[in-house]
Amino acid sequence: MTARRTTPMGGDLFGQDAPAPTFDDVTSAGSARPAPNQPLADRLRPNKLEDVVGQGHLLGPEGSLTRMLERGSLASLILWGGPGVGKTTIARLLAQAAGLKFVQLSAVFSGVADLKKAFENARRQAEVGGGTLLFVDEIHRFNRAQQDGFLPVVEDGTIVLVGATTENPSFALNSALLSRCQVMVLNRLDDAAMEALLARAEEETERPLPLTEEARATLRAMADGDGRYLLNMVEQLLNLKVEKPLDAQALARLLAKRAVLYDRDREEHYNLISALHKSLRGSDPDAALYWFARMLEGGEDPRYLARRMTRFAAEDVGMADPHALPLAIAAWETYERLGSPEGELALAQLVVHLATAPKSNAVYKAYGAVRRAAKATGSLMPPAHILNAPTRLMQDIGYGKGYEYDHDAEEGFSGQNYFPDGMKRQTFYNPTGRGYEREVRHRLETWSRLRDRRQS
Repeated sequence: MTARRTTPMGGDLFGQDAPAPTFDDVTSAGSARPAPNQPLADRLRPNKLEDVVGQGHLLGPEGSLTRMLERGSLASLILWGGPGVGKTTIARLLAQAAGLKFVQLSAVFSGVADLKKAFENARRQAEVGGGTLLFVDEIHRFNRAQQDGFLPVVEDGTIVLVGATTENPSFALNSALLSRCQVMVLNRLDDAAMEALLARAEEETERPLPLTEEARATLRAMADGDGRYLLNMVEQLLNLKVEKPLDAQALARLLAKRAVLYDRDREEHYNLISALHKSLRGSDPDAALYWFARMLEGGEDPRYLARRMTRFAAEDVGMADPHALPLAIAAWETYERLGSPEGELALAQLVVHLATAPKSNAVYKAYGAVRRAAKATGSLMPPAHILNAPTRLMQDIGYGKGYEYDHDAEEGFSGQNYFPDGMKRQTFYNPTGRGYEREVRHRLETWSRLRDRRQS
C-alpha cells in the first residue's frame, strides 16, 4: 500500500525530518529535495502523514484518514479548511500512502478538456493495474456541469477524487458530488502547531528567529492559523539584519498582519453574525462585543449590524424590555448621522444593552402561533357585538348589540369575548416572569380571573 522510498529529503513543513519518498511509475507524489532558493514553505513540506501537525482528528492514531488507510480503502474526499492548513500536502501524502499516482489540477486554471485528459490518463493507468488520485484545488470554483463530470469516474473507481475547498461544501458543491465523497474538515492551525512550524523553520535554516518570546507569540498570532503565511513571514525576518531581538511592537512595524478572513457574501459572514446573535441571546456582552468588532474589522457594513440588532431587540428581548427596540432605532439613526467610526460607538452601546437586557421571545412565539391560527380559521367574522353599526340595517341585524364600553366597566375591563363566533378562546401570548413582562404577566392573570368571573 505504501510506495518505495529511496531518495532522502530535508526538513518538512509540519514535523520531523524523514526520508523522502520517490515513486515508481504508479506512484508519483514525491519529488527531490527543493533548491535552497525555493520558498521555505515548499522546502519544509512533510514527508509522511504523521508529520502533519494541527490535524490530529484526521491523522492521529484514531484519526478518520488513519483508519481509512488502515482498512486499505481510500474513499473520495473533500478537504475543507482555510488557507495554509495542509490540504495539498495531505492529498499528496495520501497518494503516497495508498500507492496511487498523484495528479493535480486547479479549478482556477483548468477546464473540461483538462478533466477529460486526466480521466483518460487515469483509465489507462487502471488498465495496467494502477490507481490515480486526482487532486482538484479550489474545487468549488468548478460550475455544476463540471462537477457533474466527476460522478461517473468516481462511481466506477477510475479515480480517487480529493477536492480542496475553503468554502462550505454544503453550499459550494453539488449534492450529487457530495453524496459520493466524504467531507473532512481541516482545523486552522492552533498556537502549538504554529510553534512547531517555527521550530522546524529554525532547524532547517540553522538560524534562530531574532525575536523576543513576546514577539514570537505575536508572530504566531499575526499568521492567524495560516502555516504558509507564517513561514513566508519567517523568511522575511531571516533576511533582516538586526542587532538585537525584535520586540512585539518592532515586529508589527516590520511585517504585515495577515488579512482577516471575511467575505460579506460567503459563509464566514453567516458564521460571525450567528455568533453575535447567540452571544446576545446568551447575555454575554463581552463575547457579543468581540464578534461585533470582528465583523467591523472584516469590513462588514455597520448598517447591516444595526438592522440585525434591531431585529434581535424585537425577537429576543421583546416585551421583557420594551425600551430595547426604540434604543435600537436610536442607535441606528445615530450611526446614520455620525457615520464611521464615531457612530459605531452607538452600535457598541446597543450591543451591551441587548446583551444585558432581560430576554423574552414570547411575542415572537405568539406571532408565529397566531399566524398559524389565522390560516387555519379561514374567514371567520368578528362577533357581532364588536362590529360598528353606522347604518340602520346593520343595527337591525345585530351589529354592535351588547357591546360594553370597557372604560365604563368596573376596573376598566369588561371581559367580553373578542374572538370569532365558533372559535374557542386561545392563549397565544405567554409572557415570561422576566423584566417588564413580569408586570404584564400579572395584569393578564388579573384580567383572566375577571373574565372568568364575569362570563360565568
